[in-house]
Amino acid sequence: MSSINLLLFFFFFFVHGQYFLPSSSTSTSLVGINYGLVADNLPSPSTVPPLLRSLGVGRIRLYDADPNVLRSFANTGVEFVIGLPDRCILKAAADPSFSPAWIKSNVQSYLPATKIVAITVGNEVLTNNDTAYARSLLPAIDSLHSALASLGLDRQVVVTTAHSVAILSSSYPPSSGRFRAELLPLLCPLLSFHARTGSPFLINAYPFFAYKSDPKRISLDYALFQPNDGVLDPATGFKYDNMLFAQVDAVYSAMRAAGGAARGVEVRVSETGWPSGGDPDEVGATPENAAKYNGNLMKLVAANKGTPMAPKTPLRVYVFALFNENMKPGPASERNYGLFKPDGSPAYKLDVDFPQDNSTTPAGSGGGGSGGGPDSSGNDTNPDYYSISAALPVWEWQKRGTMVGMGVLLLFFTCCLI
Repeated sequence: MSSINLLLFFFFFFVHGQYFLPSSSTSTSLVGINYGLVADNLPSPSTVPPLLRSLGVGRIRLYDADPNVLRSFANTGVEFVIGLPDRCILKAAADPSFSPAWIKSNVQSYLPATKIVAITVGNEVLTNNDTAYARSLLPAIDSLHSALASLGLDRQVVVTTAHSVAILSSSYPPSSGRFRAELLPLLCPLLSFHARTGSPFLINAYPFFAYKSDPKRISLDYALFQPNDGVLDPATGFKYDNMLFAQVDAVYSAMRAAGGAARGVEVRVSETGWPSGGDPDEVGATPENAAKYNGNLMKLVAANKGTPMAPKTPLRVYVFALFNENMKPGPASERNYGLFKPDGSPAYKLDVDFPQDNSTTPAGSGGGGSGGGPDSSGNDTNPDYYSISAALPVWEWQKRGTMVGMGVLLLFFTCCLI
């Protein structure tokens, strides 16, 4: 091998090798994370893949299709949910040329290197009090699905949308969960679409909001997955020891009450989290509570737990969020949901043991891309814990990787000349 070829080899190894995975890798993680970008001080996306890998998180949800992020995660095996922003819904619904062009530009052009598996159309559209967007939601979803089908990608990439729990008119006890009557004409056809295409029903669920609104009546331990007496649903006999599972089952009850094919549709949590800081009147927004909520949540989900109403369906969850986002409007809590600060340091300490299958592993290992079963190979090749504190050295290594790589190159080149 010539000196130039050796130099190129070492350059590639030191600069890229620490987070390169074969494109055939697939995620078996039931835990994902929301990667928000509403900030002006976030690190370069190219530094993020090793941070996520050190946590064992194999799924990411974006709210758009940011090209820098999608390119940075090529060949990492991390699965992506990308988003069509609200502002594009009307055009996607009305312009037949929009969806094919959008899919080609934002999905097909990144496959197969970047593993895009789903598209969310808007966020909480049905509760944003805009009837034009609400009525255009399903036509936009249908249009994107048809564009995927025309390219043979509809079995690889599903289309869905994320809802607020405000779509429910009642949620307590969980068996009484019902959709708001005025939303049923929009939700029933949407549920039929999910049943027909196999796409999940997504819900953004935040026990923090419930606790914040009524801290005297709602148990903090119940909201944080801490030991507590639990809540009994008299209609089903199910006992709930955490609010998130109760919220999810309220959605399952509402779907069953809506009838039709909705009974077979899976509910997933597209957003949930707990802020580590807030305004003085935001009760419970502390680093300690955030660590308890997210730590207990990750343990519960990583153990393949299903809710009482869907015990055989391990709940999939996307934690909100990866970084604190300093440009988000609203109360201070909105800017303090991150597991990490923008400089890569932990927002709080979080150490969680989790099963082996909750990681990114080569395709063909037990569990496949759908999550669930453990690695049948028995090889312990991936981290077996979430540890934000342990992730920091990986972050620092990535930031210094180019400098170290160039230093080794210079030393090697000097030796070659000698």
